[in-house]
Amino acid sequence: MSTVAALSPVIRLNPADNVVIARAELPAGTALPGEGITTRDAIPAGHKVSTAAIRASEPVRRYNQIIGFATEDIGPGEHVHVQNLGLHAFERDYAFGADAHPTPFVPEEGRATFRGFVRPDGRVGTRNFIGVLTSVNCSATVARMIAQTAERELLPHFPNVDGVVALTHGTGCGMAGSGEGYDILQRTLWGYARNPNFAGVLMVGLGCEVNQIDFLLDAYGITPGPLFQVMKIQDSGGTRTTAQAGVAMVREMLPHADKARRTTVPASGLVVGLQCGGSDGYSGVTANPALGAAADLLVCNGGTAILSETPEVYGAEHLLTRRAVSRAVGEKLVDRIRWWEEYTERQGGEMNNNPSPGNKKGGLTTILEKSLGAVAKGGTTNLVDVYKYAEPVTAKGFVFMDTPGYDPVSATGQIAGGANLVCFTTGRGSVSGFKPAPCLKLSTNTEMYRRLSEDMDIDCGPIITGEADIETMGRRIFQLMLDTASGKQTKSEALGFGDNEFVPWQLGAVM
Repeated sequence: MSTVAALSPVIRLNPADNVVIARAELPAGTALPGEGITTRDAIPAGHKVSTAAIRASEPVRRYNQIIGFATEDIGPGEHVHVQNLGLHAFERDYAFGADAHPTPFVPEEGRATFRGFVRPDGRVGTRNFIGVLTSVNCSATVARMIAQTAERELLPHFPNVDGVVALTHGTGCGMAGSGEGYDILQRTLWGYARNPNFAGVLMVGLGCEVNQIDFLLDAYGITPGPLFQVMKIQDSGGTRTTAQAGVAMVREMLPHADKARRTTVPASGLVVGLQCGGSDGYSGVTANPALGAAADLLVCNGGTAILSETPEVYGAEHLLTRRAVSRAVGEKLVDRIRWWEEYTERQGGEMNNNPSPGNKKGGLTTILEKSLGAVAKGGTTNLVDVYKYAEPVTAKGFVFMDTPGYDPVSATGQIAGGANLVCFTTGRGSVSGFKPAPCLKLSTNTEMYRRLSEDMDIDCGPIITGEADIETMGRRIFQLMLDTASGKQTKSEALGFGDNEFVPWQLGAVM
């Protein structure tokens, strides 16, 4: 690539674009070599500057895609942002399957490997936890008491177990006992119970809640055994006696879990949730496409990459439908987009409300711009299937799961679907983790990476300065995926994240 000294002060993403992106803060009057213009305004780092006259109502293009329409005449060299860029509906060509192409799979004998825990059903864990799950908010305190006591008093004797974690939530009652919201909660709980990063699970209920544990067992044909136990506070004598009994149940699970050992397995055992949060103007330039390059390597090595956050692919869904392996798969995605349009309308909102104040401060203006950058996390391989929230992901390759854009809710759905690792890009500096799945944090820019160095695992900022290209960074991320799956601790794990980020998607009235 070019040397740092020779780099333009702006990044041009496509020859057809009428905006470019500031590499760093640009004072008014900055000449832009190669663009033939001078900035009229001060341009914050990561923000857009126009390279041509754009009349009111004309489209503004980034990535050679429409990100919105000028709300007033914009002259060359002007700052393009919320003051002069807006959004209205326009047609997009879904062209189902038009860009689908054969995946260049790595021959099996040459595929990458990692050291994971092979479970009895053949799926592979990247961690070895005992989980204490709750059917309802009312059992949250008891679940935490069980996990904290077990970790303090029992875990030191079982070095091959990564932890005992209580994953609690704020629902489970005051809700309808059937319908979409109820189904989502049950899918989420059962998905976590069977996630391969859990060696064993104890589920704790109150006893009178709507979300009855017995209903879950019946719905999924579950039979309790040595590594899956259930209990109800109202049947166990109250808080203290239930907690004591729960610790005893965990004590019985731990010797079984401690027998697990890492073995060398192919990368096809990896199921990676792709996330972004606290995005900025660099997200679609550095970390997201670099993660996309890593996702391509994962898919070509037989693994699975899950893109999600439906409100954050809105306006860019046509790029995914064009990669669908069939019209039916593409239409499944469009159906979810239409559901979201109706859902937000019922709530009195709109999809373009999505960019947060932090996103906008970082340079993102419309949901189209945010979505076009977010889709880059999914790489370039074919879209092989589309799943509802927390549905078991059974396909290999690049898939999509319908989730909200709110990061903890989205990651919860992915992990319920089977993700055993999460990769999370951020430009503003999101801090989070998602037990039982380790979470890698990818910084879009070096300034934030340095400021939040204890939280970030890899800096994709060198792409901005020309010190690395997207493919090189993608290979680094893929290797870090393998190392992390093999037991290397992430920054969020070292800080203790993951106990509070279990947030099932709550749909429906709270009654």
